[in-house]
Amino acid sequence: MSSRKGAEQLPLAFGHDAATGRDDLLVSDPLSAAVSIVDAWPRWPSPVVILAGPVGSGKSHLASIWRERAGATAIHPVAGAGAEAAAEHGPVLFEDADRRGFDDQSLFHVINNVRQHGHALLVTTRLWPMSWPVELPDLRSRLKAATVVEIGEPDDELLSQVIVKLFADRQLFVDDRLVAYIVARMERSLDAAQTLVERLDRLALARGSRVTRALAHEVLGELAAGSDED
Repeated sequence: MSSRKGAEQLPLAFGHDAATGRDDLLVSDPLSAAVSIVDAWPRWPSPVVILAGPVGSGKSHLASIWRERAGATAIHPVAGAGAEAAAEHGPVLFEDADRRGFDDQSLFHVINNVRQHGHALLVTTRLWPMSWPVELPDLRSRLKAATVVEIGEPDDELLSQVIVKLFADRQLFVDDRLVAYIVARMERSLDAAQTLVERLDRLALARGSRVTRALAHEVLGELAAGSDED
């Protein structure tokens, strides 16, 4: 006899609109400094602010809030991409600097244009700028003058709030004890929370059940096994 798990049919993954505005941002100690700097715009201590933190720490959410508030243009400082020109005309946002990479000369000119024209540059990265492979001394000097704000690993309080919010985005309301069970066993990142809630929602819908501790145990095991294989 085939197992229920093997026979289940997952429904189509209809998109759920996650709330990503400033009022929907959940703030705890790991995020407080980064939230404060975003809220302080345009009264920044320097024209260039760098948000550094691990994957899933909330950098993208904060960058999205700032981009909308500042009317910023997303850029990639490489030759021919128009980043330097964009920095002449208004605030600019460069996300995932360490992962996407950049051209030293292009980023140097972006920073100079931002400073010269009274605009702002927000950069997100997993690694502190001192770890970037920068060869141009003038660029390294500019980066040292930037304001670097570190985002810490999400704590239990923040992860709990995020889990509850993600379920609420799907019109699901879960018991506090179940949230505590999940948080104690999940990977410590906001990306992991998103993946976990999405999988639990789809699996519960496929089986016509509530989100239970047994279901959470199953999904946590699946995600842990997948992580081990990676």
